[in-house]
Amino acid sequence: MTGRRVLILSAGMGAGHDGVAAELARRLVEDGAEAEIVDVLQLLPLGLGSLLRRGYQWVITRAPWLYDVIYQVFFIAKRAPSASPLTVLTAARLGRLPGLHRYDEVVSTFHLAAQATGRLRERGRLRTRSTVLVTDFAVHRMWLHPGNDRHLCPNPALTGPITAATGRPAVPCAPVVRPAFTRPDGGAAARASIGARPGDRLVLISAGSWGVGPVARAARVLARSGRYTPVVLCGRNAALRRRLEAAGDGPALGWRDDVPALMAAAYALVDNGAGLTCEEAFAAGLPVISYRPIAGHGRDGVRAMARAGVTVHARRGADLLRALDRLADDGHRARQVARAAALSASPPAETLIGAPPDPPARPPARQQARHAGQARSRAADEARACARIGGDLDSRQLP
Repeated sequence: MTGRRVLILSAGMGAGHDGVAAELARRLVEDGAEAEIVDVLQLLPLGLGSLLRRGYQWVITRAPWLYDVIYQVFFIAKRAPSASPLTVLTAARLGRLPGLHRYDEVVSTFHLAAQATGRLRERGRLRTRSTVLVTDFAVHRMWLHPGNDRHLCPNPALTGPITAATGRPAVPCAPVVRPAFTRPDGGAAARASIGARPGDRLVLISAGSWGVGPVARAARVLARSGRYTPVVLCGRNAALRRRLEAAGDGPALGWRDDVPALMAAAYALVDNGAGLTCEEAFAAGLPVISYRPIAGHGRDGVRAMARAGVTVHARRGADLLRALDRLADDGHRARQVARAAALSASPPAETLIGAPPDPPARPPARQQARHAGQARSRAADEARACARIGGDLDSRQLP
């Protein structure tokens, strides 16, 4: 691996994509490689990247119904456009990135980056191997461009559908989380820092770095049960933290650097996004209950995790309490934790990047272009099928 040069493409859409990119870069450097991270949104001209980030943050926090419409039309619809103007612009700017071709491999941790690299690779404008590291537990069509050489998937169930949709290899990899989560400690200090009393059964409620979703409702359900103490991770949403503090249903925390210690102190995690925080909890041995997921990819990710048996999807407050109560059974708890921990049995992503298998022979460019639309259509069909199946399974998650 020594001397290998890797470019990692991310995007500051929340903290998940950047968190995976930063940890992957750390591991690669530790193994003797050179690794650089570029935010593809910063490549866009005229402040378009910042506008896109702010627009997404506004819609996901203030108008989730609108985000759901956007997701349905552009991310999973069968007749969605094959390439958006934003993809074309991103690819053009990325293709002019100084020194792009000096890298041995380009790794995308965000779907817009994956679209851009696939487009460049398909047109012969990117000579470097292009790998997509999927950071969602469920995949939508924007992750899938047949121009990329391969996909790495923390959810092993995605490898077959991705290969079928793109015609390119897809292999499972372990979730990319910081080492602190695999051996969490400091639970006693974390309890003291938030004023927890002896005997309090702490349940972390994650709202992501932007503090999104109906987490106040989850906190109220837990607090009123008298059996659990909700601890809401509000991220950088100061307004949400103030509202929760005024409600008085339990500690409301801003951005924290001691999340591994908080997980060591907690009984369970309640999550609504099926993102990096869930994977961190899996690594820490903390059971995860999904409740009232955010729109779009969050809902599909929650369903995918429930299908895999690594979480339980609680649709109602009573389901949430029942799922938490069941975790008091040591056998039940151990089985759920073991299923989640099994995800880490896949090879680490950095080893796959450092010693990649030879990809299958690339079909002629004309043939590849002809099949691209069919591949995306298959991916959309798979996403809708997964959503339907997920809805059926979710209703049977709890006895």
